[in-house]
Amino acid sequence: MSITKKNYSRITTKSLQEIKNNNEKISMLTAYDYTLAKIIDTAGVEVILVGDSASNVMAGHETTLPITLNEMIYHAASVVRAVKRALVVVDMPFGTYQGNSLEALSSAIRIMKETGGHSVKLEGGSEIIDSVNRIISAGIPVMGHLGLTPQSIYKFGTYTVRAKEEKEAEKLLSDAKLLESAGCFAIVLEKVPSKLAEKIAKEINIPIIGIGAGNKVDGQVLVLHDMLGMNHEFNPRFLRRYLNLYEEITGAVKNYVNDVKSMDFPNKNEQY
Repeated sequence: MSITKKNYSRITTKSLQEIKNNNEKISMLTAYDYTLAKIIDTAGVEVILVGDSASNVMAGHETTLPITLNEMIYHAASVVRAVKRALVVVDMPFGTYQGNSLEALSSAIRIMKETGGHSVKLEGGSEIIDSVNRIISAGIPVMGHLGLTPQSIYKFGTYTVRAKEEKEAEKLLSDAKLLESAGCFAIVLEKVPSKLAEKIAKEINIPIIGIGAGNKVDGQVLVLHDMLGMNHEFNPRFLRRYLNLYEEITGAVKNYVNDVKSMDFPNKNEQY
């Protein structure tokens, strides 16, 4: 029996749950600016993540840790101004929610009020559950993030696959259930074994969005700059490049430089 797909004029947390319940998949991409957010929103992606990966792809930092709350608010506000349909999720940056649930709530309120975003995302499970509870109790939707948590990179010391060992896998499943019980509307699973991700997606009622977690979860997320091939030095197994904009843009700029130097640009039709 086929299920008729519903056309959503606006994606909400309720929409995502319906999509999972209908055995459809959820598409999610990052965006950090007005122009690209407008393009991917028009193209039909359900969720736009204003990721703290802006620290890497927009600012050139080695990790996601340096980006500030003010910088995340700037990027998120730029994205929200462009979006008409997608659900916008904003990463809470490192240091704004760990260890102090009151500070976490204050940070989340600033994000919601100053950006117009629709929800926030926090990394971690039992370690940050007090912050999750306090934010949700204020009426702010929360997306969880488990598995490889880039804000904890110096704790783990590596970007390799997480939860390969039984003990860590058990904790990950326990954390997923904890986040669901707290009221999170979805969870991102990053770089975990596909069988574990499948198990979690089956046992957890809320949508599970994967990145490097196989295709048995409820949706997928990629960093936009990676999937468009703007970054050419990052080559994880889970990344599929849909364009090679690094070469395209480099070639275009070289052509522009040559045309300027040869006085081919501007020509008679390109001046007043």
